[in-house]
Amino acid sequence: MASFDEIRQIRLSKLQILKDKGLNPYPISTHCDVTLKEACDKFEELSKKTELFLAGRVMAVRGQGGLVFVDLFDGTATFQALLKKDELAADDFSLWSETVDIGDIVEINGTLFTTKRSEKTLQVKSWRMLAKSLRPLPEKWHGLTDTEERFRKRYLDTLMNEEVRNRFAVRSRMITEIRNFYNSRGYLEVETPRLQSVAGGASAEPFVTHSNALGVDFYLTIAQELYLKQLVVGGYPRVYEIGRKFRNEGIDVTHNPEFTMLESQEVFSDATGQRAFIEALVRHVVTTLFGKLEISYAGSTINFEAPFAVITFYDLLRRYALLPSPEKAPMGELTLKAKQLGVTVENIKTREKMLDAIYKKAVRPKLIQPTFIIDYPVEMNPFAKRKEEDPTLIDRFQLVAGTLEFVNAFSELNNPLDQAARYAEQDKQKREGEGEISPSDKVYLEAMEYGMPPNGGIGIGIDRLAMLLTDSHNIREVIFFPMLRPKTE
Repeated sequence: MASFDEIRQIRLSKLQILKDKGLNPYPISTHCDVTLKEACDKFEELSKKTELFLAGRVMAVRGQGGLVFVDLFDGTATFQALLKKDELAADDFSLWSETVDIGDIVEINGTLFTTKRSEKTLQVKSWRMLAKSLRPLPEKWHGLTDTEERFRKRYLDTLMNEEVRNRFAVRSRMITEIRNFYNSRGYLEVETPRLQSVAGGASAEPFVTHSNALGVDFYLTIAQELYLKQLVVGGYPRVYEIGRKFRNEGIDVTHNPEFTMLESQEVFSDATGQRAFIEALVRHVVTTLFGKLEISYAGSTINFEAPFAVITFYDLLRRYALLPSPEKAPMGELTLKAKQLGVTVENIKTREKMLDAIYKKAVRPKLIQPTFIIDYPVEMNPFAKRKEEDPTLIDRFQLVAGTLEFVNAFSELNNPLDQAARYAEQDKQKREGEGEISPSDKVYLEAMEYGMPPNGGIGIGIDRLAMLLTDSHNIREVIFFPMLRPKTE
């Protein structure tokens, strides 16, 4: 079996043959009348033409002697072509045999007909090289077997695997439908900075970069929230943004340091109103994509038709973690429970983070059907309003389905004095060694003091929702180019 270097050298020699004949192997213009899918769909109509130009990548070659069948692929469909030695100029047929490999991109010209096996085919009268490939494609049936290599060479992964291509098409249509839904509800899509002077809006470790022009450090955004709420102060009643976020944290099946979030704000709404909005949004997306309200994920059928379950955070801990009084449990009791569950507790310093670790271990894996989790401890988010009937809780919810958290939302805190006090507590935790806090943002506090309308905010993890809707079990399967350690040669 020839080595890669030998194969590449052979292809370079074929490239030279084309050049020696005065042919450009990478021409500027392409003659292409229709896509290959259109050639399939409009076959009867196009068959009446005496000349038709198609273009695509050579994916398979069959036959020998004076009869060659070729499968072309252009990203829309695969289409068959036939080269007959006695139907082409002698030089054209021999040049094909001498220079064309699987992977090359070609232009073909001819007429449509149906074979004896009823296969739609173009009989080639002439052809032209559009892009000579110098590397062989992965073998069709085995493709890229190394998972990390698939992520590094996503272009080959999508080219050789229709299932992967379709997965990303679903993701794209999902985002389109989310936009359509928001736009139809009167929201304005906006853009906020990716480089921020304060890494606020969430509790996360940021990436740091430096501006040579200003001589100061900036942070890659971890959340859009605070900028969107400044726009709410500025007179925009409904705003949203879909954008990339960056958190300098671990990589696992549901986390990638660069990811996509939607965040939105709606004035005069609260968490209850936002739950209704999210439920309607999810149903719209699922129905539009699949024509039904059921999907399959990780072997389970998930039904979005019934009203989504609503349960409090503490009730979930009572039910699944068997904590009788989680709201009152001291740190020692929570630490013991976490250890019994197999949680690594050494770096967990606060009650709320211990509760969250227990939830993630004992509760979240049990949540298959769509479930709204409500009424979190106030310490678990510095930007959510306190419940009026119980100030130790916040009016916040998360949506979980298929064990995936993909929505976080709440009634936004609009009391600047309470916000300043929450910031002070976050800063205190930072001084005591807590790494993931949301630091004080004086610009945001100043904006709040001009008067922020009551509003409800939503955050949607686009990648996790794509995981759920494509039955993918690793976030890197739904991100075209996930973060990887640089490959050393």
